[in-house]
Amino acid sequence: VQLQACGGGLVQAGESLTLSCVASARTFRSYAVGWFRQTPGKEREFVAAISGSGGYKDSSDSVKGRFTISRDNAKNTVYLKMSSLKPEDTAIYYCAASWRIHSNVVLTTTGAYNAWGQGTLVTVSS
Repeated sequence: VQLQACGGGLVQAGESLTLSCVASARTFRSYAVGWFRQTPGKEREFVAAISGSGGYKDSSDSVKGRFTISRDNAKNTVYLKMSSLKPEDTAIYYCAASWRIHSNVVLTTTGAYNAWGQGTLVTVSS
């Protein structure tokens, strides 16, 4: 599967932004998808993940209550709606996908994924 992340940009603190991850897979609902982010000198960290069916989700404590992950399998797209953005949310955001036989699996570690998008930069100014 190939992934393309988009929607990044420059926003002010408190504003919202929605990222999209479009996949090339024919059976997209068989793929668990996650969002991760990375800043220079730091490891890539988990942000949010969603099962293939869309019925199961998880997110990191740092974004819980502010970021919402969702998917539209008919459009082969996963979204990350980011609200109440903070300067510390500034990072390159990557989406990742991995095929799973069960559509209720949520994956929260980088090692669980075998396909990655190119990343989209989100900059939050104070």
